[in-house]
Amino acid sequence: MCNTKPSGRSGEAHDRFAEAAAFHGHICPGLATGYRAAEVALERLRSGRSEDEELVVITETDACGVDAIQVITGCTVGKGNLFFKDHGKHAFTFINRKTGEAVRVAANPSFDIDALDPDLAPLRARVMQGQATEAERAEFHERIRRVVDAILETPAETLFTIRNVDVEIPERARIFRSIPCAKCGEMTAESRIRVEDGELVCYACSREYTRRW
Repeated sequence: MCNTKPSGRSGEAHDRFAEAAAFHGHICPGLATGYRAAEVALERLRSGRSEDEELVVITETDACGVDAIQVITGCTVGKGNLFFKDHGKHAFTFINRKTGEAVRVAANPSFDIDALDPDLAPLRARVMQGQATEAERAEFHERIRRVVDAILETPAETLFTIRNVDVEIPERARIFRSIPCAKCGEMTAESRIRVEDGELVCYACSREYTRRW
């Protein structure tokens, strides 16, 4: 995609976005949007980066922005404080466990990212399909950088709908013992084991889950 740095920011904010871009592998509008959502949430919740499980994020998309949210908030799947709901929405709920406050940050329907550069979409298609010339690829990266800069500088209220919400705070991450699956023999968290024909089997070997897949 694009590995150049945004030019519109400086100082600590620039460094944080650069860290997110390094983690994600490139800069893109989705990453910038996720970064801004995290930035807004931390300010609203009066919180810093989560070292343990002080913060919780519920994301309703698995798109690029989630990587920025992980880096900026410290909420990750591995730490047990990032939860994914497959709703197909660019919407994120951030929760401060210490205060009980929660804020929902969702894409503003009135904001059209494509309007920042209407000519970008056809150029992107050529690049993604491997049909672009070197000059077109260079132009694409420059256009992406400008769009990212615009997103980073756009007022949060233009990018998102932001509101405080009442939510049930997810319980803290639990550690389960692992037991071997009776079919494949692989160690599986006890919470993910099913009983079939008197045997303990993992989801992958379960007849019910195999049929669903």
